[in-house]
Amino acid sequence: MTTLSQEAVCGLMIAAQGLQQCPPTPATKADLRQIIRQMHVLQIDTIHVVARSPYLVLWSRLGDYDPRWLDELLAESALFEYWSHAACFLPIEDYPLYRRFMLNRMTWQEKRWQVWMKEHQELIDNLLRHIRENGPVRSADFERTDGEKTGWWNWKDEKTALEGLWMRGDLMVTKRHHFQRVYDLRERIVPGWEDTRTPSVEMVHETFVRNTVQALGVTKAAWIADYFRMAKKDAQQVIEKLAKRDQLQRVEVEGWDVPGYFHPDQADAVAAAAEGEIPVSRTALLSPFDPIVWDRARAQELFDFRYQIECYTPAHKRIYGYFTLPILYRNRLIGRLDPKAHRKDGIFEVKALHLEPGVIVDDDLVAELKRTLHACAAWHQTPQVVVRQATEAGLAERLSD
Repeated sequence: MTTLSQEAVCGLMIAAQGLQQCPPTPATKADLRQIIRQMHVLQIDTIHVVARSPYLVLWSRLGDYDPRWLDELLAESALFEYWSHAACFLPIEDYPLYRRFMLNRMTWQEKRWQVWMKEHQELIDNLLRHIRENGPVRSADFERTDGEKTGWWNWKDEKTALEGLWMRGDLMVTKRHHFQRVYDLRERIVPGWEDTRTPSVEMVHETFVRNTVQALGVTKAAWIADYFRMAKKDAQQVIEKLAKRDQLQRVEVEGWDVPGYFHPDQADAVAAAAEGEIPVSRTALLSPFDPIVWDRARAQELFDFRYQIECYTPAHKRIYGYFTLPILYRNRLIGRLDPKAHRKDGIFEVKALHLEPGVIVDDDLVAELKRTLHACAAWHQTPQVVVRQATEAGLAERLSD
């Protein structure tokens, strides 16, 4: 049996995620669609001190690209939105998998939606009729009439109905307007779909496990369930079944007391990595919701990087900053920075840059960090880079304009 170093596992995971070094050719809209297919999921988050998470995840892999491509692919029904690892942009080819969840009502909010929607059937019927006759709608198209303020946990009835119909699959997101969902009837977005084509739960679970292993390169069984938020028991049963069929391959990893798993399509890459041909990462700033780091326990175990997003932590308790971005450099997560894009002023501010203990700050590292920071700033259309402070003396000045 082939034995891999943990360094090789890091490189294979980076390559599987599309973060390896690549020729500096301009990205295309087709590249964007392909990288989402490669990851299988692109998590959505609305925080925008810098570019919102899905756009930043794509920039980490593609470099300079037009963010409108993501919006266009959604409007063209090349992508769709649904609940996966979280709320995600998903390849339209995977729609049958999620249709099974819609039909089975297997969502984390199942009881809430079912009870509420039964109690508001007249509103539901009127809303569907309105969309059928007048076209797509946003929640903002409906005024609140109960005198209360709309908040994170205090939605108006139309917003709750739209979300419930989306979870149930009667409505889909046809596009976003200023990042607000625009809802339309399912049959207008996936015309001709017949539910007889929907796979079984067992087939969905098998596909999710295969896709997870493919997206992670080499992984422990314990890391598989989280990618698509499967139940751990279900994931383990599928792993064993697929391994018996040779649809998953096992590999020994130095320091692991359990086998690693990889997809048969990646056998050549695994064999090459075992011989020392390990993919090397590009230097990149990662979103807190990037698949490389969204499983915090996996990131700590594999990359020795302890990470927590602190935007939900009271300001006086934060250690690193509001929305810190992990720094990927030569297959390591070497630190994090706390950025803010001041779009009106054209300034990309780094409030603080924290390197991990033991990181050697040489000329190569400084040059790569500066290049990456300035590339990210230019893509944000905030070309002036200002680094306020860094853990290494003099580093902030070397990275700023």
